[in-house]
Amino acid sequence: MEAIEAALPAADGLACFNRMYLDVTQQVNSQLGQGFFTDPAFMTQLDVTFANLYFAAADAAGTPAAVPLAWRPLAEQRAAAGIEPVQFALAGMNAHINHDLPVAMVSTCTALATSPEDSPHPGDYQKVDQLLDAAEQSIRQSFESAPELAVDRHLSAVATLIGNWTINSARDLAWNNCLLLWAVRDDPIARGLFLDTLAASTALSSRMLLVAV
Repeated sequence: MEAIEAALPAADGLACFNRMYLDVTQQVNSQLGQGFFTDPAFMTQLDVTFANLYFAAADAAGTPAAVPLAWRPLAEQRAAAGIEPVQFALAGMNAHINHDLPVAMVSTCTALATSPEDSPHPGDYQKVDQLLDAAEQSIRQSFESAPELAVDRHLSAVATLIGNWTINSARDLAWNNCLLLWAVRDDPIARGLFLDTLAASTALSSRMLLVAV
């Protein structure tokens, strides 16, 4: 993530998401060795598996048609005018949480011969929500310049657009989708249909978040 940050202009839509993701990842990683998670080994592997899905999308970002469908709106519009940095950041979070997180959770459980509902995974998953809940407002504000914060309403149109999207709500939905994906993991047709629908619905949400204002 630090390499991506160094390689991209600050205004690039992918860079805007990358800054948010780097901040969140640093906060989660700071807790891995502090006794915060009951199963830090599982959470570490989940974190790496999760991040690798983003890195794969970022590697393909120069050719939007090659980017996974859930990430394609951000890849296509990353240089578009009239879109605020926080919109890019939340569109990336939308793709990464709503699509990638269920996939990463199921992959991690399969690799470690466990299941999403086995203890302590649900509890550790919810502990991440605690960290994000405390960080979300400061993360959002970090995308506003000092003059914008001073007048407070400069981004009112953007605030209205993104007001109903929250990280924790997205993670709640991702957990439900994880359980559904786990339930159909051995049925190739059902799994494929579910993943196609998940990618398409996630892409649609991202396009709504990326409406120029």
